Amino acid sequence: MRIVFMGTPDFAVPVLSALVKAGHDVVGVVTQPDKPKGRGKAVLMTPVKERALELGLTVYQPLKVREPEFVEILRGLSAGVFVVAAFGQILPKTVLEIPRLGCVNVHSSLLPKYRGAAPIQWAIIDGEKETGVTTMMMDEGLDTGDILEKAAVPIEPDETGGSLHDKLSALGAELIVSTLAKLENGTAVRTPQTDAGTCYAKMLKKTMGDIDWTMDAGAIERLIRGLSPWPGTYTGWNGKTLKIWKAQAVPEESAGACGQVVLADKNHLYVKCGKGTLSLAELQPEGKKRMEVDAFLRGYPVEEGTVFTKSRAEE
Repeated sequence: MRIVFMGTPDFAVPVLSALVKAGHDVVGVVTQPDKPKGRGKAVLMTPVKERALELGLTVYQPLKVREPEFVEILRGLSAGVFVVAAFGQILPKTVLEIPRLGCVNVHSSLLPKYRGAAPIQWAIIDGEKETGVTTMMMDEGLDTGDILEKAAVPIEPDETGGSLHDKLSALGAELIVSTLAKLENGTAVRTPQTDAGTCYAKMLKKTMGDIDWTMDAGAIERLIRGLSPWPGTYTGWNGKTLKIWKAQAVPEESAGACGQVVLADKNHLYVKCGKGTLSLAELQPEGKKRMEVDAFLRGYPVEEGTVFTKSRAEE
């Protein structure tokens, strides 16, 4: 099929690669404009643009896809279907109506649950046991179009936002090939979504990682995993920011204030939470590298009774 692909971040790259490998004619790749990143503010290509150029594909980077001039460019490509994966712009009706077979979205949740910008991370934070990928026909709503296919994966006890992202990205690449084959031969089944059981996976912000020690230990542990690697979780300690990369919830209850260190020896650092206790396993002092808790304690002794606080350092 003649396809226009729309995507921007790493999640979308395997989807694009799968389309080409399956023999589809990708006549155009639409991605977000290049942006300056990092301390040096060097302008970097989007991951999808990098991959598209490697594949020898034509790349378009409109500031807004709804611009009339760009809508006409899309019409001129004469694609039978548009495939969208984490593009980053909402498609207007004028774009949705262009391809003969419509616009198909690769969404990283089992719709109708977790519509929105960050379904991968919220599935972990909320303690879901499984998640997956859905291909759907796009409409003018936010992830509300008819479902075409789903594929599920379990969420492992040690799953992070990063590890789950990679699993779902690969799964989405497999699923879109299956979905397009069914669309092409007329066997695709469209299942309308309901609003029952849905929730909005709001965009992630750095301030979400500022740990509130009055929360349950289990909820904090899921937050740490869900926000890894970005935006990460952290706490205030001695007037600085201490990042926390790994931890385990333990059932022991302790006296003292929430955020108080209740055990500190050569290999353990336990912190009292609103319910239960959190055993910190991997930390990163401000301006230093990540380290296991035993290495951290050798270089940064912490006394029992120390209280970690809300940081607010990264607002």
